[in-house]
Order: sequence, then C-alpha cells, then structure tokens
Amino acid sequence: MDIIKTLEQEEIKRLGRSIPDFSPGDTVVVNVNVVEGDRKRVQAYEGVVIGKRNRGLNSSFIVRKISSGEGVERTFQTYSPLIASIEVKRRGDVGRSKLYYLRQRSGKAARIKEKLAGGAAPEAEAPEQS
Repeated sequence: MDIIKTLEQEEIKRLGRSIPDFSPGDTVVVNVNVVEGDRKRVQAYEGVVIGKRNRGLNSSFIVRKISSGEGVERTFQTYSPLIASIEVKRRGDVGRSKLYYLRQRSGKAARIKEKLAGGAAPEAEAPEQS
C-alpha cells in the first residue's frame, strides 16, 4: 500500500467518526452544523442518496430531496467536520450505483422500493431428540 493511502487511513481512524453503512437508494437524515453570524445550530437535511463516491478521506455522497416542489441536491463530504451525524431512515432496493435518472422523474415515478430486512428465509428448526 502506498504512503498516501496509509496516511489517509490513519487520519480516518484519528477522526473516530462513526459513519453508518448506507448505499444509494437509502433515505438518510444528515444533521449539518450551520453557522449564522455568531450562532451555531444543527440543520437536518433528509433525502435519498443518489450517489456515493468512495475515495478514502475524500469520500462524498449526494442527497436529493424535494423542497417546495423543486428537486434539491446537496453533496456532502463524508468525513467533514460540519456533519454532526448521519442517520439511515429507510433502506432502498435499487439496481444501480448512481441514481441520476431520478432527476428526470417526479411524483410516483421517483419512488424507490423498500429493501426488506433478512434476505434468506429462516430455516426450520429440527425438533429436539431426548
């Protein structure tokens, strides 16, 4: 491994951030620290992750939401100090890594199926022999 990647991994460990595992199609709430003048507050930004860029310390993701009937997208740096927390609200079941096609869709056409938890069917338990 080259020295740059090693340094980036050490920096990520030093930050000690707990980033939840999320993927494109998931609905997330990103709590962002906003500074207005001398006041600091936390602003929640909820939307669908339409893309993720995994580049170590330079990782980022794009969140899209509909605000007052207009589509709004915001790019967040994953390890930015401005991000207070990230919470996954809902898992989406999509077949793409970039959901840019949602930009052309509106209303019901832009819905994303929910991914059901579990995956495999539970196995039947064998009765105990005594």
